[in-house]
Amino acid sequence: MAVKVGAETQCVRIMTSVAVLPLHDMRIFAGEVAQADILCDGRLILGVGRGAFAYEMSRLGVPLEVSRERFDESLEVLRLLLGEEEVSFNGKYYRFEPLTTMPRPLSQPMPQMMIAALRPEAIYHCAKRGYHVQTTPLQSSREHMLEQVTAFHRGRAECRPGGKHLRLSLSRVLFAAKDAADVRAKEKLAHEYYKRFDNVFGGAGKVSHGAIEPLPRKQTIAELAQNILIGTAAQLRHRLNVYAEVGVDELIVNMNIGASQAETLASMRRFGEEVMPHFAGSVQQTAGAV
Repeated sequence: MAVKVGAETQCVRIMTSVAVLPLHDMRIFAGEVAQADILCDGRLILGVGRGAFAYEMSRLGVPLEVSRERFDESLEVLRLLLGEEEVSFNGKYYRFEPLTTMPRPLSQPMPQMMIAALRPEAIYHCAKRGYHVQTTPLQSSREHMLEQVTAFHRGRAECRPGGKHLRLSLSRVLFAAKDAADVRAKEKLAHEYYKRFDNVFGGAGKVSHGAIEPLPRKQTIAELAQNILIGTAAQLRHRLNVYAEVGVDELIVNMNIGASQAETLASMRRFGEEVMPHFAGSVQQTAGAV
């Protein structure tokens, strides 16, 4: 997908969200990343994570219980393979003699990397180590989101030799509705979406023929509406001001809540024409991201 976007654009940076490293062999994946970096003209930012969906991870042979240590080792191997030649490794999951991934990345010393993290303490450590960060409060409160943002800025400030270039991306369910009635309809749709999301995100994992079963959830529609971004263009401009003020650099927008294609395209158009221009100064400064 990154290569497809790269072929259709010239300027935007292209970020993956996210590649689950424990599910890949880093010796193969490093070559795929290098090739994508070349075909994207060096505009690729590789977003990576340990995996969050128990259903997916268990089916693919990497239970969540071992995904953290496997991710840590995979990340180390990937950094070495992308940044150096004649790499050998002797770890718990990877043991191999010297090899060089070819072709070498266009971005030197390697493509930029962004790590997906949820817990404020994990966000802090990622930023402190010099990584861009992707996060989301999911359906948690505004206060939790602020804790995540604060943790990032604390880690960035402590990054050595310097972390001013590091960026924070926040993923949110968002829908630009046409009017108040449409807002209420899309909030109900989002509640149905989360019945399925919860099922595979730490839930029972009830899936049949690729279809995720909706399961009952305790959070009401009204409670959910407080913690996601569904509203008219004017409402979204107001609510997103908070994100700009606290220092969120980029918004990863998820409009895939089950609306029709025509409705989703209309939402994208409203967001692009009536919401994004309100933050044009920030967009021009950061050059934007897909």
